[in-house]
Amino acid sequence: MARIVVQGSDIVVRMSWREKFLARRREVRVPLSALRRVYVQPDWWRALRGRCGRGTWIPARRCAGVRHLGKVKDFVVVRAGGPVLCVELGASAPFSRLAVSDPSPQEALRSLEAHVPHSLA
Repeated sequence: MARIVVQGSDIVVRMSWREKFLARRREVRVPLSALRRVYVQPDWWRALRGRCGRGTWIPARRCAGVRHLGKVKDFVVVRAGGPVLCVELGASAPFSRLAVSDPSPQEALRSLEAHVPHSLA
């Protein structure tokens, strides 16, 4: 399963080989300085916004890849039936939001919360 981790000065989405194939992307890495907000969305389908772009969408099962909402792009690796870790990012990042069905969303949330700028928390 995909995970969101802090690696040096970056936020990295680690994916299995299958998720990489479905998302049509080997790696997603954004600067930690772009972090604006992090939260857990209990309803997986609420974490998805916009329309599917490059990637894979299997209705009511999973979504992996880029989604577009106007000029905004999100990167998602979401599986149906569970909570989703959502990471809101600033303008300096290639995506506006990362949404990942992390197997330990509360643990990932705690590790990222320490990096949210105090003026935005």
